[in-house]
Amino acid sequence: GRLSCLVSAQEKKIFAVQGPYPVIRSLLRARGWVERKLPRDGRQLKQQLDGQKKQQLETEPRDDGDEQGEAVLNPCGGAQPSLGITEPLDYPLPCNEEDEEKEDKDEEEDSEDSDDIHDLMSYLVRDQVPNFLWTIRLSNIDQELLQKIEVVNRYHWVHALSTKEGLCLSLQNLPWIEQADPNTFFPRCYRLGTMEEREAFIEDFHLTAARSLLKLALEKAGDKLVGTEQHLKLDTGPGPGYPLSSPRWLVEKALEVCEQHLGVLGHQDIDRKTPSPCRTCIDWDRFLQDYYSVAHEEAGLELSGTQRERCQDLLQRLAEQLPQFSIEGNLNVWILKPSAKSRGRGIVCTTRLEEVLQLARGCATPSVRVCEWVVQKYVEQPLTIFDTKFDIRQWFLVTDGYPLTVWFYQDCYLRFCSQPFSLQHLEHSRHLCNVSIQKRYKTSPCHDPRMPRHRVWSSKQFQGYLAGLGQRDAWHQVIVPGMKAAILNSLRCARDHMGFRKGSFELFGADFLVGKDCQPWLLEINSCPTMKPSSAVTRRLCANVQRDTLCVVLDCKDNPSCSTGAFELIYKEVGWGLGGRQPQAPRAPTPCYVSLQAAVPPCLTVGINLMVKGCSLKKP
Repeated sequence: GRLSCLVSAQEKKIFAVQGPYPVIRSLLRARGWVERKLPRDGRQLKQQLDGQKKQQLETEPRDDGDEQGEAVLNPCGGAQPSLGITEPLDYPLPCNEEDEEKEDKDEEEDSEDSDDIHDLMSYLVRDQVPNFLWTIRLSNIDQELLQKIEVVNRYHWVHALSTKEGLCLSLQNLPWIEQADPNTFFPRCYRLGTMEEREAFIEDFHLTAARSLLKLALEKAGDKLVGTEQHLKLDTGPGPGYPLSSPRWLVEKALEVCEQHLGVLGHQDIDRKTPSPCRTCIDWDRFLQDYYSVAHEEAGLELSGTQRERCQDLLQRLAEQLPQFSIEGNLNVWILKPSAKSRGRGIVCTTRLEEVLQLARGCATPSVRVCEWVVQKYVEQPLTIFDTKFDIRQWFLVTDGYPLTVWFYQDCYLRFCSQPFSLQHLEHSRHLCNVSIQKRYKTSPCHDPRMPRHRVWSSKQFQGYLAGLGQRDAWHQVIVPGMKAAILNSLRCARDHMGFRKGSFELFGADFLVGKDCQPWLLEINSCPTMKPSSAVTRRLCANVQRDTLCVVLDCKDNPSCSTGAFELIYKEVGWGLGGRQPQAPRAPTPCYVSLQAAVPPCLTVGINLMVKGCSLKKP
């Protein structure tokens, strides 16, 4: 054991793991690495990693549960070999409790000696600084000690990419960095704690409500309308309890707003005196209340033949101008998200402007951090499987920031909701695909029997489903290129606000939603994505992605042509700092190809708001 530890120290094969990563521990041990075990209490991590001070083993007996298998730490941080069973090397498959107990009994005797050996070897390298650290967070590690560790699985300051507020702000700068429009892959998003963005959201809500009303009018009219001047009263509500203040006024105002919006989109407002379409004389409070009655209370409408033709024409022209027209429905649903929380915590779906503004007012109070909440357009037209909403968890690996080096994992998985999709009901069980949310709910008895038991599919299963819909090429020609483009564009925007470190890396998990046209929409990017499996599919994929990550970050250094498993190098800048040409991120739909011949001049003005504000001048 001592000889093995000496060899590992000379070969720089000492590692440390902090957090629930038994697969990483098992894989590194199989490679001949020796673990220096860390205390389970993060507050003692600095003591445990301080290799500059001599550490001694505390040998006096204790009565506080050492037999439970915990590492015993002396005041200097040394770890004594445990006397019991340590953390398992892999997660078990989902099974009954009786099966788990049986497996534990069968494996206990076989693993006991092996664990004692690893604990002893860990003790022998207690004075060595680990060469490799895989941790769940960096905040527990002393910064001076961290600089001595050669390879770490986390970067400092990834908030510009991995928080909802940070990603929203980063993508606002995309047009200054890349010739791409974030509205083509990221549902429009606003930070409620910023006055300018809150006002922009209100205007967006108004415009979307006007478009939604025109869609409702056409939907309610159907094929009943005959003649271009005939008036049709669309009243499907239960009676006089749902009157509108003026049905004809409502449609006419919606048409007026949409026509003005088209003028703004065509830059026709530059030299004219008319104000923004949302700052006209329209009574928006009255308009929204009537719109709510039509959308949610089945109130009636009046639509003439001429108005119907105008509705169709305007909506068609707006669809050509607005990249996100295809994800909008007719209920104007928005989703509120806490900026820095994960696993679906605190998320609310709403169709009412006043609910969003009430929360925004709370953001301005001293007790709440500014910009804590973001509001994002909800995808009302998602692709569903067996009438159930799903999203995609897609991994990618960043091994350098300068030059930017990105690896895309070619296997991913789908997460399903537990209840059928419906915009009439905005419960979490129908709209949030996070496993941590859906595990609270039982699968609906109305669900299609083909739904997977654990609500998870592999990407290969999804490809088979698409083939059954006649969309066999959609995965490789639309979805994958779209996800790659979204990831690269996000990284390009956030890079200058992230703390990269040479020799380190980070695995990220991006969440995508797929529209009915198979266009992927980026929802968020997670740092330190969970590796805890919830199904047989995720058990296999999570173990594989950890294995392949080690291949990329450890093996490629010595052998660039080695196998990287399912990781594909999709982007690596060349000629960094030499004034080379500017890289072009892929755009969907494009062939599954990303150029690696790219360079970004270091003089780009990233993160600077270059907006020029002014007002129109009247001619004398």
